[in-house]
Amino acid sequence: MKTIIVVGNGMVGYKFCEKFVSKNESKNFKLQVFGEEPRAAYDRVHLSQFFEKRDAKALELAPLEWYQENDIHLIVNERVTDIHRDRKSITTSTDKEYHYDYLILATGSAPFVPPITGIEKKGVFVYRTIEDLEGMLAYADEIKKNKPNCRAAVLGGGLLGLEAGKAVMDMGLEPHVVEYAPKLMPRQLDSRSSNVLQLTLEEMGIKIHTGKATNQILGNGVITGMDFGEDDTLEVDMLVVSAGIRPRDELAKTCDLEMGVRGGIVVNKKMQTSDPYIYAIGEVALYNQMIYGLVAPGYEMAEVAVNQILENHQAAMQESIDMSTKLKLIGVDVASFGIPYMPANKGLSIIYENKTKGIYKRINVSHDGKTLLGGIMVGDAADYSILHQMYLNNMPLPDNAEELIVGARGEGGSAFGSAMDLPDTAVICSCEAVTKGAICCSVLEDGNETVKGVSKATKAGTGCGGCKPMLSDLVAESLKSIGKTVKQSICEHFNYSRQELYDIVKTRAVQDYDELLDTVGTGHGCEVCKPAVAAIFASIYNETANRQETIQDTNDRFLANIQRNGTYSVVPRVAGGEITPKQLMALGRIAQKYDLYTKITGGQRIDMFGAKLHELPLIWEDLIAEGFETGQAYGKSLRTVKSCVGSTWCRYGMDESVSFAIEIEHRYKGIRSPHKLKGGVSGCIRECAEARCKDFGFIAVEGGWNVYVAGNGGANPKHAELLAEKVDKQTAITYVDRFIMFYIKTAQPLQRTAAWLEKLEGGITYLKNVVINDSLGIANELDLEMQSYVDTYKCEWKEAVENPEIRSRYSHFVNSEDEDDTIEFVSLREQKMPKQWA
Repeated sequence: MKTIIVVGNGMVGYKFCEKFVSKNESKNFKLQVFGEEPRAAYDRVHLSQFFEKRDAKALELAPLEWYQENDIHLIVNERVTDIHRDRKSITTSTDKEYHYDYLILATGSAPFVPPITGIEKKGVFVYRTIEDLEGMLAYADEIKKNKPNCRAAVLGGGLLGLEAGKAVMDMGLEPHVVEYAPKLMPRQLDSRSSNVLQLTLEEMGIKIHTGKATNQILGNGVITGMDFGEDDTLEVDMLVVSAGIRPRDELAKTCDLEMGVRGGIVVNKKMQTSDPYIYAIGEVALYNQMIYGLVAPGYEMAEVAVNQILENHQAAMQESIDMSTKLKLIGVDVASFGIPYMPANKGLSIIYENKTKGIYKRINVSHDGKTLLGGIMVGDAADYSILHQMYLNNMPLPDNAEELIVGARGEGGSAFGSAMDLPDTAVICSCEAVTKGAICCSVLEDGNETVKGVSKATKAGTGCGGCKPMLSDLVAESLKSIGKTVKQSICEHFNYSRQELYDIVKTRAVQDYDELLDTVGTGHGCEVCKPAVAAIFASIYNETANRQETIQDTNDRFLANIQRNGTYSVVPRVAGGEITPKQLMALGRIAQKYDLYTKITGGQRIDMFGAKLHELPLIWEDLIAEGFETGQAYGKSLRTVKSCVGSTWCRYGMDESVSFAIEIEHRYKGIRSPHKLKGGVSGCIRECAEARCKDFGFIAVEGGWNVYVAGNGGANPKHAELLAEKVDKQTAITYVDRFIMFYIKTAQPLQRTAAWLEKLEGGITYLKNVVINDSLGIANELDLEMQSYVDTYKCEWKEAVENPEIRSRYSHFVNSEDEDDTIEFVSLREQKMPKQWA
């Protein structure tokens, strides 16, 4: 039996083992794996998630039992020190010698630590392993004991640097990111997209310092700051170095393998080094004079090496490696594909930028407008997968290419075709190199009819997860192609879609979650189905979130949004944005009384932050006494109806928008829906209320009102579609009544109106027929149900403070009336702020 030794048990080393186990049918090889770290392989891509649960097991790629079950001899916590090519063996740090027939070098990379004076001081860390993170956590706890407001800097504003910035923020330290280049992520983003990203991160509390060259680390044995020269310093208590990587190629030097001028082990397209019995894969391999720092190329290298050893000599690396990537950095989508920067002589760029929402999209197209050449996305990368596929497969662009990033404006919904339009060779999951053909085959020929089943069979979606939306679409479309009903079950406890559960609850008059579970469900329910069913009960019976509290999510249970530090925000309704001086002063007095942070929102309301749980009923009592009611900022319901000043004050106003907005907001307040709803009323086509990016909107024109529906702002902005033109106010209201009711009845849980309309067969044309022409014969039913909602509205805050049983929920501890004294605030800009943001 031949022996394969794998040096390095990171993600790529593990992937080699996994691929080899699946392909080695003859079982005539044995695997020995060496790892320097004291644990088996784990997911380094999602390393920052360690701070959420502080559980290394959650990142584990496979348990130790997996290695044993597959006859893999895993040796951890032992470093390989030498390779002896003449006798085909290695030695380790414990002076043990092991012989091989084939040697796989998957040693990866190490953090690059710049030669800065003082970099060796205590309090300086690298961001690479779980042990590094554990050291950072311990040090953070140590310094926080002696100093109330500690700062931590990250040296490096690239991908890993920004992840490290999130890490220090999660440790309760004030985060600073220091980057030598004049912009963040200089390799992936252009200046404008980098600027949008920087603004977004700064709003989250991360301080950004670009164009900074660090001369020395200050402090006497322990870091106290960073010196940038010319009296420019930054006081910090901890430093995390994330300034790039260097290949771990020292083993190659012990046996004279061919090396790159700047490091890395030279490999051919078969992943062989200059010794045909030694392979190099992952970040240590220099292929085409490049080191590839992404996991997908590393996985491809692992598969090529496996095939070569098993004598599938046709397998080889592609001549060029696709470096496209989609990541979520600190909760912000960032993606780039193809050629992100486009010189004018090579092509043209189409750019959409919205700094107020932290969104930047750029696609680069050929001069004739027919070919997609690349792009950049920040803040919203929902369409990355299909754009990437269009680029990879040289698919033709639509006539209006701008619709690919700003949304379709025509009759049919999406500017993109179906995922089924892609060629079978299109690689859907780049991490595992799974094609569209393999996914469809898994459904059509192997009988895997769920995303979970296809994922298990093909490994698609098990890497970074960026392909899951397209994977879901392909499974659904494949089932439809053979006439099978696509079952969109709400979860494993209910084998029904939301629409089916809605009908069951209504027709059987079920009014209790446990009753529904006993009647048509199984098990005890979960965090997915409980809030969804709660929303169904609220939609049908217009019951408040105070009922059946155990199935509400945290925000609905306490009628307030929980914030990062465990306090809550209180948001009273300010219909249409209109507020009297008396009410304005009342809000100020109440906020001052409870020392709340106040901020005027984009939805023309005033948010009050920092309320402790036991204070909520007291604050609500004061607000109710002043004539306020809940603004339901916590619920999947109507939030606001934004208005301009209209014809009352504005010389351009065609109609009185404020009173209309107030009427509409009071009409729809309290209505629960699959997702939140926002409206807008503009008094003229100048559109100051931004009605066309709302779930429903009205714009005054000559001859009446234009009605728009299914627009969304937020992470995935979509323009609203024109539903009706030049109609009177009552007709406009009737159409929106029906639109909202039809959406409530047919949408999936947490599906925004834009996504719902996009998936609705027939798009806006079909919706017009239902709402305006009554093609389904349900218009009267929709009208009556909406009026029932309007007639039975209750203020949830008022109900909570007046009902002793409900009010008793508002205590920090189930067995004590004590307050939570662990929450700390500091003063900033003359208001109190959570301590970690000061």
